[in-house]
Amino acid sequence: MKILPIEGNRQKLDGGAMFGNAPKELWKRWATPDEKNRIPLSCRALFLQTDEGRNILFETGAGAFFEPKLRERYGIEESGNVLLENLAKQGIRPKEIDAIILSHLHFDHAGGLLTPYEEGPPRLAFPNATFYVGAKQWERACTPHPREKASFVPIIQELLKLSGRLVLVENSHHPDLNFGLKFHFSDGHTIGLMISQLETPQGPLLFISDLVPGIPWVHPPIVMGYDRFPELTVNEKKALFEELIDQQPKLFFTHDPSIAVAELKRDAQGKYSAFPSSLY
Repeated sequence: MKILPIEGNRQKLDGGAMFGNAPKELWKRWATPDEKNRIPLSCRALFLQTDEGRNILFETGAGAFFEPKLRERYGIEESGNVLLENLAKQGIRPKEIDAIILSHLHFDHAGGLLTPYEEGPPRLAFPNATFYVGAKQWERACTPHPREKASFVPIIQELLKLSGRLVLVENSHHPDLNFGLKFHFSDGHTIGLMISQLETPQGPLLFISDLVPGIPWVHPPIVMGYDRFPELTVNEKKALFEELIDQQPKLFFTHDPSIAVAELKRDAQGKYSAFPSSLY
C-alpha cells in the first residue's frame, strides 16, 4: 500500500472564524494573521494506492474553479489546480484515479474536482473516478441551510449527479472500499461529514477532515465558527478520541499549514495533544 500527502491550492481565511469563540490573544500563538486578519491554511489531500493497484484520493482541496474575484475573497492565490500539478509530479494522471472519497462537499474540500476557471466552463477533472459521499451530507449539500449555503457550490453537485459515478455511503463500511477502510460520521461541522479510518500496520490513520482541521483544534473545546453545531463538534471529538486512543491513532490534517500527520496522545490528566509524525 502506497500513501502520500498531496498538497492542493492553499487559502487564507479569517482567523476569528477559524477559531470560533477562542480570543485572538490565544489563537495568534498558533497562527499568525495577515493585515486582513486571515491565517494561512493548507487544502491537503491523501493519495492511496492499494496493493491491487487501485488509485484512491481522499478529497481534492479547494482547486482553482473560482473566478479571480472570488479567489481573492477566499485567499486562493494560484490560478491553476495545484492538486493536479502535484499528482503529476508523482506520475499520476487524473484519468488514473479510480475513486475519490469526499468527507463533505464544502468548496475547500471538493473544489479541486473541477477544472480551473481559465479553462472555460467547469467540468470534472477526474474522468474515470467513482465519487463517494455520505448520504446525509449529499442531502445537506443539495438543500443547504441558509447559514451554510455559501460553503457549497451547486455546480459540483450537478456535475457529480450527471457523471453517473456518484455513490452515496450510508454505513461504516462500503463493499467497494474493502482495503481496511471504515467510516465515522459527524454532524457538528456539517451534517453527515464522513471521516475515513484506514487500518495500517502501525495502527489507524484518520482522515479527520474538518472535525479537527489541524493541531490547534485537537484540544476538544477549540472549534471553528464555521461549525454548524459547535458543542456537538466538541462531543464528537471527545467520543472519537476516547474510542481510538488506545490504538495509538494518527490524524491526517487537511488544513494545518505545515503538519500533515500527527500522532494523538493523552496525558495522565486526560488532556489530548498531537505530535508531528510520519505516515508510517
